[in-house]
Amino acid sequence: MLFLMNDVVLSLDAAELSPPMTRDRFAALSLNFVAELGKELYAEEPLLHHKQLEKAKRLAALIIAKAPEINAALFVAPARGCLIEQVQVRYAQIGLEVMGALHQRQKAGQLTNLEADRQVWRRLAA
Repeated sequence: MLFLMNDVVLSLDAAELSPPMTRDRFAALSLNFVAELGKELYAEEPLLHHKQLEKAKRLAALIIAKAPEINAALFVAPARGCLIEQVQVRYAQIGLEVMGALHQRQKAGQLTNLEADRQVWRRLAA
C-alpha cells in the first residue's frame, strides 16, 4: 500500500499495517490521538519523513489503521523544537492514479515538495 507523507511516498506492507500492540489497547486510540502523536514527532523533527523513515512509516500505519480511507498526511512544523500546538496536520484521500504517478516520479528521483504540493496539498501559489 502506498501512503504519501508530506512529499514522500511510503510503501507499506501488511506487517507494517498491524501495529505491534494488542487489539484492545489499539482500539482505545483515536485518530485525534494519532494526530497528536504525529505532531509531537514532527515538532522534534520537521523532516521526519526524510530523516526517520521508519517512524514515518509507523505513523502512516497508525493513521491507516484508524482511518483506512486516508492515504496521505501532511505535517507542517515551523521549526525543530517548536511547540506541538504549532504543528499543523492535514489528511487527504488521493486517487490511485495520482498516487501511482507520484510514486513513479519518486522512483525516478523527480518528486519534489513543489510537485507533491501541486498534485495534492495545494498550499503554494500557482
